[in-house]
Amino acid sequence: MKMHRHRQPYACERDVYKRLAENDLVQVLGLNVPQLIRWDDEALVIEMTIVARPYVLDFAAAYLDWPPDFTDEVWAESEARWRDVYGEDWALIRRLMDEFEAMGIYLTDLHPGNVAPSA
Repeated sequence: MKMHRHRQPYACERDVYKRLAENDLVQVLGLNVPQLIRWDDEALVIEMTIVARPYVLDFAAAYLDWPPDFTDEVWAESEARWRDVYGEDWALIRRLMDEFEAMGIYLTDLHPGNVAPSA
């Protein structure tokens, strides 16, 4: 169960999980994705399944249906940082981002706590 303090990240995460459920996704490129169980728009609470590594989770900072309005420089800096963090797993992470973008989900909060490509 995840409780949010603010409506915008709650709504974004809820809507991403709804989109994943609509597509019957339990994995993307071999990474497990939690399944949405229920949500409460008044309490800003999302209940989802627990997943084991490898996984991708936490979509509160994602963008839905349009990419963030970041400059090319900001994207380049972010990708350079992510490349350093993920090392040899970077190619998989880049493909994962592409898979999510094909569904209209733009990931922006990439770190091993949210996207863990190995067990």
